[in-house]
Amino acid sequence: MKSCLRAHNDTFHRPSAWLLLAVLGLPLLTSLWGAVMAGANFAAWQALINNAQTLPALGMSLWTGLLATALAVAGAAYVLSSDVGQRTGARLMRLLAPMLAMPHAAFAIGLVFLIAPSGWLLRALSPWATGFNAPPPWLTTQDPWGLGLILVLVAKEIPFLLWTAATQLQRPDVAQVWTRELQVARSMGYSARTAWWRVLWPQLWPRLHWPMLAVLTYNLTVVEMALVIGPTSPPTLAVLAWQWLLDADIAMNAQGAAAAWLLAGVLAGVASGVWPMTRHRGWRTRWITGHRGAAHAPHRQYSSTRNGLFSVLMGLYLAVMAALALGSVSGLWPFPQLLPQTFTGQAWVSVAGSLTTLQTTLTLASASALTALLWSVAWLEWAPPALVHRLRPVLYLPLVLPPVLWVVGVHAMTLTVGLDATWTGLWLAHTLATVPYVLITLTPAYTGFDPRLWHISASLGQGRGVFLWRVKWPLLRASLAASFAIGFAVSVAQYLPTLFIGAGRFASITTEAVTLASGAQRSLTSAYAWLQWLLPVLVFGLAAWLGQPRRPIK
Repeated sequence: MKSCLRAHNDTFHRPSAWLLLAVLGLPLLTSLWGAVMAGANFAAWQALINNAQTLPALGMSLWTGLLATALAVAGAAYVLSSDVGQRTGARLMRLLAPMLAMPHAAFAIGLVFLIAPSGWLLRALSPWATGFNAPPPWLTTQDPWGLGLILVLVAKEIPFLLWTAATQLQRPDVAQVWTRELQVARSMGYSARTAWWRVLWPQLWPRLHWPMLAVLTYNLTVVEMALVIGPTSPPTLAVLAWQWLLDADIAMNAQGAAAAWLLAGVLAGVASGVWPMTRHRGWRTRWITGHRGAAHAPHRQYSSTRNGLFSVLMGLYLAVMAALALGSVSGLWPFPQLLPQTFTGQAWVSVAGSLTTLQTTLTLASASALTALLWSVAWLEWAPPALVHRLRPVLYLPLVLPPVLWVVGVHAMTLTVGLDATWTGLWLAHTLATVPYVLITLTPAYTGFDPRLWHISASLGQGRGVFLWRVKWPLLRASLAASFAIGFAVSVAQYLPTLFIGAGRFASITTEAVTLASGAQRSLTSAYAWLQWLLPVLVFGLAAWLGQPRRPIK
């Protein structure tokens, strides 16, 4: 009976699945082909190889990207290794929501205002510790070693990895099993720390491969954060490629496309080397074997250390937001005074006057997030699981390709179909960038849904539409709302597509903030960066409210 029902559903759903795949797959493959054609220029490759900036820029990309990824993964694993029942699932996601809501560029701008030689941190220390009466000539930002960029990347990617891990820990089909396994390991004499690393982490690690690949891709190829806080001599290869793509010379544009493909090749080489190594049997053997650790080990002290690391991360975000908030209303602020001499709301008046910029940001983010959510729900509902698994690499193309290369392909596609420099073209580009993140967030909860509820509903004579509307989607509303919020935040943070595909005709709060960050308008830059965080966090708050369990009416 069940096999017949499953065969009937697969037969009924497969045409819809292929239609959904065509709707998203055609723009994805067209964009990929456009990127391939843009990089098929022998003269551009020769010029790239002969350019003296190429190798130093590539080395800087590898140094900052690989170190930031390793530190982010280690930091996320270290925080997660606390008691799995204390800070996981819904509670962890509530704590992480404000961090995830802050776009990368806004966080980088706030951190610059915090750690710059004239920043808030040195101002707080100067009266009693340093004795400085003027900002010292320290390279705390845009340093030649890329340490500022590494710090920003690690601080931004740890919450993302924790979020994706929390979505796995929320799955009803694994959460209870893992908790019981940890209890069994403790009863066998393993310490809490050892039990987590030997039992839970080897099972969680394979489920985080795609999020970690997304982190590696972003860290190696980020542009907007590198423009704000990254090194300039040499810059990263992604920044160099972006500068060449914006050049008025066609030959330099082709060289920028070649540089983007070089970055993609390096990324593929790094990923192909790291991925098999993490799946090697020796790693698993090392994780699941070894001494038990003292059952009476000072777990409280160890747990407090992890909690301290998470608290430091939260404190950094609070300090960044406070620096942006104070900077947005600052007037005259001589060094080393801790607070401005005068306060003004002129920056917010200017922001309020830019209604077109705010409208563009809100409409693009809402439309692309909603489209990505609707497509993802339909895909997970109608496509056979084998097809979902097999085509995952294609759907995740925007994640695993360098953003500079991806935007070149999307731009070529919009030129082909006549959507360049239009709102529709921007919506398409934002949607393509948003879908992978929505899928990553939604898939664990959706695939972990108990299928027995459908059989119970069918036995009561209810159709699939009633089951979805009255049972499945209400039970998944927390995951659906969280996925929309993630998509909204991803769209708000889009810098390259908005600037390149919009051809400068559409300004968003992100493009305005990054552009102003290179100038001296502290208050206006802070206002736009603060707004970058405020809009997504409001959506995350709304998603948390919608995801609360319903209380019965008394």
